Amino acid sequence: MLDKLFKLQQNNTTAATEVIAGITTFMTMSYIIFVQPAVLSNVQMDFGAVMVATCVASAIACFCMAFLANYPIALAPAMGHNFFFAFTVCLTLGFTWQQALGANFISGALFIILSFVGFRDLILNAVPASLKNAIAAGIGLLITLVGFEWAGIVVAKPGVYIGLGNLKSAPVMVAIFGIAVIAALMTYKVRGAILWGILATIIVGLPFGIVKYPGAVFSMPPSLEPTLFKLDIVGVVTSKDFLSVIFIFFFLDLFDTIGTLIGVCSQAGLLKDGKLPRGRQALLADAIGTTVGTVLGTSTITSYIESGAGVAAGGRTGLTSVTVGVMFLLALFFSPLVKMVASGYPIGDGVFLYPSIAPALIIIGCLMMRGVKEINWDEASESIPAFLTIIVMPFTFSITEGIAFGFIAYTFLKLIKGELSKDHWIIHIFSILFIARYLYLNF
Repeated sequence: MLDKLFKLQQNNTTAATEVIAGITTFMTMSYIIFVQPAVLSNVQMDFGAVMVATCVASAIACFCMAFLANYPIALAPAMGHNFFFAFTVCLTLGFTWQQALGANFISGALFIILSFVGFRDLILNAVPASLKNAIAAGIGLLITLVGFEWAGIVVAKPGVYIGLGNLKSAPVMVAIFGIAVIAALMTYKVRGAILWGILATIIVGLPFGIVKYPGAVFSMPPSLEPTLFKLDIVGVVTSKDFLSVIFIFFFLDLFDTIGTLIGVCSQAGLLKDGKLPRGRQALLADAIGTTVGTVLGTSTITSYIESGAGVAAGGRTGLTSVTVGVMFLLALFFSPLVKMVASGYPIGDGVFLYPSIAPALIIIGCLMMRGVKEINWDEASESIPAFLTIIVMPFTFSITEGIAFGFIAYTFLKLIKGELSKDHWIIHIFSILFIARYLYLNF
């Protein structure tokens, strides 16, 4: 049955491999279960209700990805989007959280419509091959930077922005141990190397107090009632800034999702002739996740770059996504145990390290750099946009900004070379939109 549903043999994988891949992905992204309500509670949203909404909406989105597209892509509330939701839309622009959910819902509904007509699929497949490879590598560097920060290996330094952390501190040493374990296991081609590395890091971190046992395993989930169906669509539509807010939600989700799908599917070898089969279905799953999430009480649901952890563990089909979805639902009842893995180690000033998760992200970054060898580095109109895409992502902490710089540079250099007509017009239209965004929209 599983083979018929997910085409396991056709994708050269097994049910056991897919389940291990799903658990691996979930462990690397499980932090969102507690980070999401912590962020949204800044605008008086109920912590417990947001946690439940996050788990349920993420599970539904993962199931949609599995059964609509059969890809090993996990989905959950987007980091960065949640800060935009809370601190820009609500605290700066003055929208209520109910209105912000309404704006997010409209954005998601628009995505569903455009997914049916193939608009997002068109953009996904129109991206030039050089930029596709660059997006994958750029996401790899972004993930690696996050991993280094969460490990404490890289820290903030006055004057130079970042520098080397204290390698003798306990959490950093635990993280380095995790990197060594995963690298050693991968050298010997051990299946599930990343998952075993995470577990080994947790075990080593426990006696040092880096990872804390919560004292309980099981707990009943909180009520969803405080956020369920609380979105205010009428309120946001009648506000003066509603068009710009909806557009920003739409724009950020569009390119974060496209970037992640290209990056992770490229890593998994799922691109065919530079195109993503069933891309429309994958984008539809993402859009459904966002709309369902706003109804339940959480911000934009999107494809997660941490899906690369499952791909590195051998995940190739939707069974990986199903496993992640099931883990999100189980997390509702085993939240103390999940918190042991996902909770950060405080180091002061509201800064946390995640030494049990960081090693996996660093290794994933390495795996996602493979695409750079496919870029034509001898052709400036291909290599310069690719380089900007790769380097801007980690330096700005944004997939969207990397894509924007790459698109603009690509269109400019192809215009100079007289080769604009060789690429799909949609790429050049979005290059113009990106320029307008920087000049006039200020976001």
